[in-house]
Amino acid sequence: MFTFPLLLTIYAGFTHAFEADHLLAVSNIVSRRNNIKLSLKDGIFWGLGHASTIFFIGILMIIFKAGISAQYFHVFEAIVGLMLIGLAGYRFFKFFGNKKIIIHADTHLHESAQHKHLHVHVGKEHKHRHQHSLAYGVGLVHGLAGSGTLIVIVMSQIKGPVDGVIYLVIFGLSCIVGMMLASGLFSIPFSKKIMQAQSLQSFLIIASSLLCVLYGSKVIYENLF
Repeated sequence: MFTFPLLLTIYAGFTHAFEADHLLAVSNIVSRRNNIKLSLKDGIFWGLGHASTIFFIGILMIIFKAGISAQYFHVFEAIVGLMLIGLAGYRFFKFFGNKKIIIHADTHLHESAQHKHLHVHVGKEHKHRHQHSLAYGVGLVHGLAGSGTLIVIVMSQIKGPVDGVIYLVIFGLSCIVGMMLASGLFSIPFSKKIMQAQSLQSFLIIASSLLCVLYGSKVIYENLF
């Protein structure tokens, strides 16, 4: 009886990291990096933030017998949708706000005639941040979404508060491992070698930001309207 909910908790915690809203968020977070080690650290802090919120809610439910209405979890989901939109805007602003638009004219010879062509270049983004507070903050908010359902599933298999706390810890650790792996995998397209192509870097960041906006809007609509 103890083994089944334990395996269920590990599976739920690990796979929870690979849900659509999590993957979209992490793609925006690791797009700041060109180093897989920093991306893995982002994943760890993302998981720590996520586990912190779930542990807090779980303690309220287990120790203090607090009941949380399903209606509140719809609001939590909508908050996550809003966060995805905000994260996309923040990433977009930081990327292009730290760049210089360079316009210059080059002279070329065509059939003995000189022609001038305007060229537009986007300067390199400044790399000055190694802190992981953004990842931790995103994890905190993400812990709200779906945490009630996951906790209820696990709690239904648990008879005592001690077992409940143990399973919350195991679920949190599984989340951290899964989110670290997800961050590492999603950092591959933003590796230093690939990101030397400025146009490709811009395309990937714009695409991931737009997907965040679209999915976040969908989440808000489905939970509030």
